[in-house]
Amino acid sequence: MLPPGLRRAIELFSRLPGVGDKTAARFVMHLLSGDRALAGALAEALRELDTSIVPCPRCASFADAADGLCLICADTRRDPRVLCVVARVQDLLGFERSGAMRGQYFVLHKLLSPLDGVSPQDLPVSRLLARVADGVEEVILATPPTVDGEATALFLARELRPSGARVTRLASGVPHGGDLEFADQITLGRALEGRKAIE
Repeated sequence: MLPPGLRRAIELFSRLPGVGDKTAARFVMHLLSGDRALAGALAEALRELDTSIVPCPRCASFADAADGLCLICADTRRDPRVLCVVARVQDLLGFERSGAMRGQYFVLHKLLSPLDGVSPQDLPVSRLLARVADGVEEVILATPPTVDGEATALFLARELRPSGARVTRLASGVPHGGDLEFADQITLGRALEGRKAIE
């Protein structure tokens, strides 16, 4: 019922995470019938991504090709002694929104996952060790609290031990405003292990 070009656009949109066929069709129909200028601007922005955005050579986040370093690595007000290791750039953005992290970052872009074929050799361990050797005193392993995230954190902690840097893991526990009766066993266990004195 739809022209091939339209079907192709819907199929491409549906490959995005969290976008199903119906949402993809809604996006494409809006661009065609509602806002052709938006469609052109979106197409141009996507074309530019390939040439204007590159991995930051220091942290592996995204950087403008013209600038070299990403905005965080280029910020001299950041504490270079604290390095937060995250799985994805989206995780880095979450920390930045919180305003709590004033150190620097290192993005893995993947986690250990035998089911997905990601082995220790696939992680950028040598780049991380070189980064830590550049004056880092604390490495915060901020991988997600999943099986793959925990396995990655344990592996990295072992690899980082000889560096002499203090290796820490994010605390996890009961979310603010959460009910204890609905918390799972692992969350409650972590909350008890990570308890601290009230001052």
